[in-house]
Amino acid sequence: MKKIALSALVSLLVTAIWAQNPAPQSPTSKKDKREAKRERINNLLKQQEEGEIIFNKQRVFGIKLSTDGYGLSYEWGRFKSNRVATIFQIELNEKKHKKEKRISLFSGLNFNSLVYGKMNNFYQLKFGVGQQRIIGGKGNKNGVGVMAVYSGGLTAGFVKPYYVDVQDNFDQRKRSTYPIIIDSGYLEQGASGFTVGWKELKVRPGAYAKAAMRFDYGRFNEMVTAIEVGLNAEFYASKIPQMAYNSEKQFFFNAYISLLLGRRK
Repeated sequence: MKKIALSALVSLLVTAIWAQNPAPQSPTSKKDKREAKRERINNLLKQQEEGEIIFNKQRVFGIKLSTDGYGLSYEWGRFKSNRVATIFQIELNEKKHKKEKRISLFSGLNFNSLVYGKMNNFYQLKFGVGQQRIIGGKGNKNGVGVMAVYSGGLTAGFVKPYYVDVQDNFDQRKRSTYPIIIDSGYLEQGASGFTVGWKELKVRPGAYAKAAMRFDYGRFNEMVTAIEVGLNAEFYASKIPQMAYNSEKQFFFNAYISLLLGRRK
């Protein structure tokens, strides 16, 4: 009886162990999987060699020079396919009026400068979303990729008074702004500086849209080294005073060029 019980227990253990171990794959099945994996890798290498951008995401920093100012940008993108990516952008810019002109002033042994007639500094902080679409492959790793970029979003305009150190009609030094300086006949001594006027900052909400062409000439697809050339339009909820005795605008339109540097993963 003991022998029968022991035999049954051994049989159960062998059956349980056998059930836990999967059936061995045939040599043909293993070979097919290795061939399929090798083919996928070869296709990816071929696409990279031919200039295809086959990454999942990218991060890009930019330095921008426009027809009415300059700025910095940061972009985060996720590829929906090899040729289309959704991009999220943030920009910080300073916008200049076309009639701004810096003049030099000499007061005794001191040298100062100011922008004559300037009423406010105008800055923009933009948040946008858009697409990057590859319309021309690089041809090879050392080629140039051509991409169309279009985006839009919200912008916050920040208006900061532009203060000037002046000498009033009683020979007292004080700070004032245009057009009060002109109307009162004050003698300008120089701009008060970047740090003055922030307590009087005003916010002007708006929206923007832009379209551009991006030329990526990076040697390797992992690196973004590109030049972007485009057009930008902005509209604000109220008019922005920039220069004394000049019309105030709500709508701004400019052309720009940006140097972009970043990485793809």
